[in-house]
Amino acid sequence: ETVERLQPFVRDARANYQQSLNTLQHAKKVVPSLYTKTSLMLGLGETDDEVIQTMKDLRSINVDVLTLGQYLRPTENHLSVVEYVTPETFDYFRKAGEELGFKYVASGPMVRSSYKAGEFYLQHMIQKERSEQEDLQ
Repeated sequence: ETVERLQPFVRDARANYQQSLNTLQHAKKVVPSLYTKTSLMLGLGETDDEVIQTMKDLRSINVDVLTLGQYLRPTENHLSVVEYVTPETFDYFRKAGEELGFKYVASGPMVRSSYKAGEFYLQHMIQKERSEQEDLQ
């Protein structure tokens, strides 16, 4: 996935931004306890504001888990990389996502859509639970 403005250039013409949101929303509606997850590729020319707006759109339909990773051009026949996003920017987006209420955000240059999401989510939840227990003591 990418931000709304770039969808027509990045994705197959048969798919679009609203369709992706509708699919995620429908999954959550049918099974409210289902954890929904999506991913954004960064480095295609999106602005920080567009990424934050996309995150807000995802939270408005209760998406739980978000991964953000650097787009890397697989072949010369694919889109060129517009920008290599800095680790600091990835960290900024991770923090923003957490503040928006995602249950888990994996954000970094080497993060991919399947980026050990389950493993990292469990690790995150265990750390959160331990921290909360320490706060009670």
